[in-house]
Amino acid sequence: MKQILVTGGAGFIGSHLCARLLKEGNYVICLDNFFTGSVKNILHLQQNPFFEFVRHDITTPFSAEVEEIYNLACPASPVYYQEDPIQTVKTSVMGAINMLGLAKRKKAKILQASTSEVYGDPFVHPQTESYWGNVNPIGPRSCYDEGKRCAETLFMDYHRQNDVRIKIIRIFNTYGPYMSANDGRVVSNFIVQALQGIDITIYGDGTQTRSFQYVDDLIEGMVRMMQTDDDFTGPVNIGNPGEFSMLELAQKVIEMTGTKSKIVFRPLPGDDPKQRKPDITLAKEKLGGWEPKVNLEEGLKETIKYFKTIL
Repeated sequence: MKQILVTGGAGFIGSHLCARLLKEGNYVICLDNFFTGSVKNILHLQQNPFFEFVRHDITTPFSAEVEEIYNLACPASPVYYQEDPIQTVKTSVMGAINMLGLAKRKKAKILQASTSEVYGDPFVHPQTESYWGNVNPIGPRSCYDEGKRCAETLFMDYHRQNDVRIKIIRIFNTYGPYMSANDGRVVSNFIVQALQGIDITIYGDGTQTRSFQYVDDLIEGMVRMMQTDDDFTGPVNIGNPGEFSMLELAQKVIEMTGTKSKIVFRPLPGDDPKQRKPDITLAKEKLGGWEPKVNLEEGLKETIKYFKTIL
């Protein structure tokens, strides 16, 4: 049994990760301040004697006896991270320093949940890990984009300077049960609007593309990344290379929900990337042949089923 810390463990992705780690027979400490996470996401885990919840903000130091750390804490949707951009930067940067310090003291292995947003509005398509990105450092999204980029820098410097065992993954658009209904992400937005029978809002002309990964595929990739040899630090893209336009996604949601909702168009927000698609060659090579198993239709079916229970 390993002692594993998951920061942001009551969030959408964190709660799925906690469940997976418990299922594998580990002792899991879930850390969250509930800025975007929810106690509802972890209620089903509370009866497990090997699950421990601690309410804590990782911008302040934390200590526990742990062997592995998954650092997921940070608001990940524009609605939340733009609400308090300074706190978003603090969570990414000071949070990384605090968790890396813990890993250094306890000689623990630590994984950073970075993001495809480090690529910004990319000139390279699909995006490979060697691409340095095209990020606006002073734009409305930069608190998140640059915060995550700085966190990657810190991880590499703690590895080079202090021999901390690190792993960096870059997560592409992920969806599934336990998403928040009001987080402003495109999949949850479309499903909630469709189920409520109101207009489905597309920002821009609908031609911009994203690659959508079901949460179970992401969790499998994260666990496999943590299990890789210490000499492989990443970063490595974890995403589904299937590429869909916003219009295609909206039409798929309308079809699967049977809604009477109409599609309406609104102006595109600043610095919104036009294309996003991962190159997962490195992940396939280093993570034991990992690749996404759940197609968009299967994943949407499970996600729609979840939202029907909470709306």
